[in-house]
Amino acid sequence: MARTASFRVYWFKRVSTLLNIRIPPGFDRHNPSHWLAFGLGSGFSPYAPGTMGSLLGVVLFAPLSLLPWLSYLAWLLFSVMLGIYVCEETSRDLGVHDHPGIVFDEFVGQWLALLPLVLTGHHGLLPLVAGFILFRFFDILKPWPIRWMDKHIGGGVGIMMDDVAAGLLAAAGVMLLLIRGYY
Repeated sequence: MARTASFRVYWFKRVSTLLNIRIPPGFDRHNPSHWLAFGLGSGFSPYAPGTMGSLLGVVLFAPLSLLPWLSYLAWLLFSVMLGIYVCEETSRDLGVHDHPGIVFDEFVGQWLALLPLVLTGHHGLLPLVAGFILFRFFDILKPWPIRWMDKHIGGGVGIMMDDVAAGLLAAAGVMLLLIRGYY
């Protein structure tokens, strides 16, 4: 048992070094909440961790898009609640509010941005790309009320809500494009 654990630690450190990954102090690799908050590892990206988290969110959307719309909405609600918990816990353990590597909120925001595809049953690459771009646009630009939420709401709720708002704005944009027949 001890040999197996030391082998895992060895490879974890080797892969981290090889990929230029910086593990923040306070990150517990044995804590599932930390792994979820860091987007199953996508938040470790040294370049644009939020974008990497969003990309993985799009990949994870593929099986989720097969759910009936009511089940998908239930999944979104569950994900928001789970995100509040894991982001709060991880943020507290790291000692940093909304560490750049915490990207579970990007998953949820991206899934919200792609909600119109589930509601309309529309599948295709173009609306998927549009949802990704619109979500990243609103998440990075942070127009009002997103910027206000980002600055004034603390804890796990604050970490999640700015991305939920960005996801809703992006979803409105995707729905508008679908209604107008652009894809």
